[in-house]
Amino acid sequence: MTGPGLDEIEAWFDAVLSGRVTRDEADRWAMRWLRDDSAGLVELDAEQLWALDLLGGIDLPDGSGAGFLHSEEQVREWRDEVRVRRRQSA
Repeated sequence: MTGPGLDEIEAWFDAVLSGRVTRDEADRWAMRWLRDDSAGLVELDAEQLWALDLLGGIDLPDGSGAGFLHSEEQVREWRDEVRVRRRQSA
């Protein structure tokens, strides 16, 4: 089985940025794919691994516990980079 394409991963970043899903939901979705990959159940290429790894840490708390380690701006930059890489691979 192959994992999600960059288009689907990009959609998860969009959903977080628009508030349609929580960071926790996005993290759990990404981590499911990463766990399955490490168990040999899913084949992921380098681009998928890179993007899922970013999404998989999206809900990490900052040191104060009042917010997230990665700002909304950083998440937007990640989404934009996924978008660029998706278009380049098309």
